[in-house]
Amino acid sequence: MAKILICDDEAGLRAVIRKYAEYEGYGVGEACDGAEAVRACRADGFDVVIMDVMMPQMDGFSAVREIRGFSDVPVIMLSAKNEEYDRVLAFELGVDDYVVKPFSSKEIMLRIAAILRRAGKDTDGRVVFTAGGFVADLTAHKVTIDGVVVELAPKIADLLFFFVRNKGIALSREKILAEVWGFDYFGDDRTLDTHMKLLRKAIGPYGNLIKTLRGLGYRFEES
Repeated sequence: MAKILICDDEAGLRAVIRKYAEYEGYGVGEACDGAEAVRACRADGFDVVIMDVMMPQMDGFSAVREIRGFSDVPVIMLSAKNEEYDRVLAFELGVDDYVVKPFSSKEIMLRIAAILRRAGKDTDGRVVFTAGGFVADLTAHKVTIDGVVVELAPKIADLLFFFVRNKGIALSREKILAEVWGFDYFGDDRTLDTHMKLLRKAIGPYGNLIKTLRGLGYRFEES
């Protein structure tokens, strides 16, 4: 069961998100400010953190900065602001998604589910893809090449596992950006080009498993 931490200084909003999250079968923790959220993340292993921006004692940006010092747990940022500066700052800090208030609880549940899929958290049993010496363990979220474990940056890993879960399917650049970077991705597709180069370099001789589809996007080959 995935565990969600809801951090917001509005008790009513926390209660609403908790209700929907528990209905979806998630375990739920709560924090009323950034400092409490940091302590909760240090003490417990959460799969997703929902973090408000404007809070007393420690704001959401500061809390995410602290959390990123010891954890790469996915973070969905909630904000009443839709300014470019705030979005850029959030993504530079390593936030996975940015949601502007007001929002529907159903939307938040869909975003949580998308993040958990990308992280391979909703699979039952052990799911492993192999191609020669390339092994991607979706359950353990681990990649080995010719018997050696490969350390991947979080977003590079997200990109690779997204390809593996959609092996054999032609994926447009827009689809990849929406699924790996989030519904409201801020930026341009040069980000994808850069990450594709880093991904191919990271998996070395198996980079040719990812085929470029001219004018469309990419496809991860099964063999």
